Amino acid sequence: MANKKPVTILSLGGSLIYPDDKPDTRFLKSFRDLILRRVRRGERFAIITGGGKVCRKYQGAAAKIRPMSTEELDWLGIHVTHLNAHFVQTLFGDQAHPHIVTNPTEKISLRRPILLGAGWKPGCSTDYDTVLLAKNLGSSTIINLTNIDYVYDADPRRNPSAKPIKLLTWRELRKMFGTEWKPGLNSPFDPVAAKQAERLGLRVITTNGKKLKNLEKILDGQPFRGTTIE
Repeated sequence: MANKKPVTILSLGGSLIYPDDKPDTRFLKSFRDLILRRVRRGERFAIITGGGKVCRKYQGAAAKIRPMSTEELDWLGIHVTHLNAHFVQTLFGDQAHPHIVTNPTEKISLRRPILLGAGWKPGCSTDYDTVLLAKNLGSSTIINLTNIDYVYDADPRRNPSAKPIKLLTWRELRKMFGTEWKPGLNSPFDPVAAKQAERLGLRVITTNGKKLKNLEKILDGQPFRGTTIE
């Protein structure tokens, strides 16, 4: 990887890929265009896909039929992330690495400018896998693409007076959202991943992935809308 730009790590939330009852083709086409445009400028990307609502729907449905262990629920979510990664990989064609990374600690040879990653094993989310992949590829920043602009002090979908937080320490994040991981947890960043990210000295930017002009500002080092956690 000598003489090449660092790999940009993008955590692409499943809620952006499959928000309701079908994939968001309008967003995905625009996202694809942005990434390919920057690839032509010599940039490289590792995109790790989450499971989102589809994951939680499968987990909820299974739990209604019979009691499920945490490991079983985790595996359901992991396989949804694999499907999402394969789907997004397909959209990039031969610009994407043919192998989807499911073990973020394995040796990786980036022969193509776009790498797709997905869930690894039970006990953590794709956030944790993203942190390990950032370490593996020597990246210091993760851009966490979600469906909200910032981390808020309350759920903005339920509380209209929720206030956005622009800067957050890892300690403050743990205080707000706890320290334990469970399948389907709805948190801006997996608590297990947060602990590892803090240990590695990583910076995580959480922002609304649908606002692609804002994403370009982040990539260009310009002022942006989003929460920086470090």
